[in-house]
Amino acid sequence: MTITSISATGVRALPEPPPRTWIQRRLIDPFMSLLKAGLKPSSLALTAGLGVAFGLAPTFGITTLVSTAVALKLRLNVAAMQLVCHLLSPVQILILLPFLRWGATLLGHGHEVAHLSMAQIKMMVKVNGWSHVLHLLWRAELGALMIWLVAAIPVVLALYVGLQPLFRRFLKRQEAAEEQATLVV
Repeated sequence: MTITSISATGVRALPEPPPRTWIQRRLIDPFMSLLKAGLKPSSLALTAGLGVAFGLAPTFGITTLVSTAVALKLRLNVAAMQLVCHLLSPVQILILLPFLRWGATLLGHGHEVAHLSMAQIKMMVKVNGWSHVLHLLWRAELGALMIWLVAAIPVVLALYVGLQPLFRRFLKRQEAAEEQATLVV
């Protein structure tokens, strides 16, 4: 469908916009709809920053609960935070073992998990059960959480500061496009 506009020089056809990419449809558009729904750029930047931090936490199973509780407490958008958290799940899996190794080293049990792999953890669960694995890894997990907490603070701050201008620019662009669309009709 070609959109036409009327100007002082006459009727002209506007070019069709290029097709939307997967990233635009799945990532940018949901955030833009949140901006259009009244979420301020600063709130959305904090939501994204905390979503990244919680999405990279070296734990499984509690990320959703903790991030939801924080979003509700700070009056941020729960859906946006969950979107960011769950998009980072593959990265979370990739960094889990290094975080556990560093955490074990931090708390003095690095030799026990220094060469641990996911295959070895699966085998330990099969042979000895979860209790053995949890007993082996609880200090490593505690150390990993301590390292994550220290690292998460500058990450959240950097994303909060860095994303605000980006979201403001997107919001202005969107408002200008909507204004132009109303003028064309």
